Amino acid sequence: MRLNHGLHLAYCTNVHRGVTWAETFSALEQHTLVVKEAVCPDAPYAIGLRLGDVASRELSDPTRLREFQRWLERHDCYVFTINGFPFGRFHGTRVKEQVYAPDWTAPARLAYTNRLFDLLATLVPSGMAGSVSTLPGSFKEFIHSPEQERAMRTNLWRCVEHMAKLSAETGKDLHLGLEPEPFGFCENTAETIAFFAALAADRPNDPRLLRHLGVNYDACHFAVEFEQPANAIEAFTRQGIRLSKLHLSNALRLAPTAPARQRLAQFQDGIYLHQVIGRRADGLLNRHKDIDAALAAAAGKVAFSDEEWRVHFHIPLQTEPENEFKNTSEDLKEVLRLLGRNPTLCQHLEIETYTWEVMPAAYRKGRVEDQLIAEYDWTLNQLRENKLEKS
Repeated sequence: MRLNHGLHLAYCTNVHRGVTWAETFSALEQHTLVVKEAVCPDAPYAIGLRLGDVASRELSDPTRLREFQRWLERHDCYVFTINGFPFGRFHGTRVKEQVYAPDWTAPARLAYTNRLFDLLATLVPSGMAGSVSTLPGSFKEFIHSPEQERAMRTNLWRCVEHMAKLSAETGKDLHLGLEPEPFGFCENTAETIAFFAALAADRPNDPRLLRHLGVNYDACHFAVEFEQPANAIEAFTRQGIRLSKLHLSNALRLAPTAPARQRLAQFQDGIYLHQVIGRRADGLLNRHKDIDAALAAAAGKVAFSDEEWRVHFHIPLQTEPENEFKNTSEDLKEVLRLLGRNPTLCQHLEIETYTWEVMPAAYRKGRVEDQLIAEYDWTLNQLRENKLEKS
């Protein structure tokens, strides 16, 4: 939906299943239109589209793409952003670290992302910017050599060239956002800035880099890293790195007492990585690749020193966890306060709670549409407080 100051808000349809275009489109009709009717019945409604590789190939058929454009017009909807992080299947099977494959060392990742921009250049309305979010280069465990790092940068530059060409042809501002997250190749502010410096050094004084490549700031991910939003966003701004998109998301946090760790086990699943970062009283961070690894590490220690754990498990924005659990909503609220003070920071906002199918039952109430509508209500209240509500 359209907000004040030229901002746009959507929810990311990666919460729904869909490998093929037929499956993806079915989810739009079955779920997305229900949410639109509840939260934005009488105005243009934005869709944060998730397209995997197969669906993007199928939607590239000109006839099918025109049919989708007509569907958007008929239902008063528009697309301004695409989630291009997961390449393949994202639900119902083991994803874990394979969500990073193929990574930016691979030509397949470049071809897929360029295809998303080809689609977006057609779908995004005239006069509006279009964004795609992508993985933070790779997964740390995948990268073992300077040659791989160079390959990532080379492919990203080729994508920048493609975006620049499309932008010149269409007059639309197209940009890609790297999405830092724990255990990603770029997992925090410092690593991301260093990677941008390496990209800039490859082609000095090429303005296309900062015009078309930026950061997808996922509030959950940065909170799990114990980064303060004001510090992170100011650091990116100081380097001229664009905030391509803001992911409105919430992480789980807890004091890792024995009872809390026992309850945390219910959040384990065989689908997604749920990275855990613990912080000691002296500020030292301990990183664990998944919940089971964190629980095993804690169980094996006589003296356990972490004062707080933060878990990469997206929980609904409006949810107040019970017992020993808390959320990181204060970090997200601070992001929105910063945006309220300076609406030029970022135009694209996307609610991104994709964990519906794997959430414990206490967090999964009603239909998925009910969760999404409640997240919109929470978000719109926050936007209203910061003078960013619907225009």
